[in-house]
Amino acid sequence: MPTYDYCCLTCGHQFENFQPMTSKPLKKCPKCGKKVERLIGGGAGIVFKGSGFYQTDYRSSNYKEGAKKESPPKGDSKPDTPVKKPDSGTSPKKENKK
Repeated sequence: MPTYDYCCLTCGHQFENFQPMTSKPLKKCPKCGKKVERLIGGGAGIVFKGSGFYQTDYRSSNYKEGAKKESPPKGDSKPDTPVKKPDSGTSPKKENKK
């Protein structure tokens, strides 16, 4: 059940009311008994808890099968060659022999 916000048009009293969606909006202020207006709220935000949520987590099985067909087989790729790091200019000093 949602919580609705109301504001009195006469005294300015703002309050919340926890009521079903099917019930009629409130009409009277609990403080002064005059007319109230239901406010439009942003609602509750969605909270995602856990290690992560990704767009691809809930793909259909047809999509997953098509993606497998398009990807190259694992055995055909070239082995990675190690990349040489550039010399940082700090080579070990040679000892002077006299």
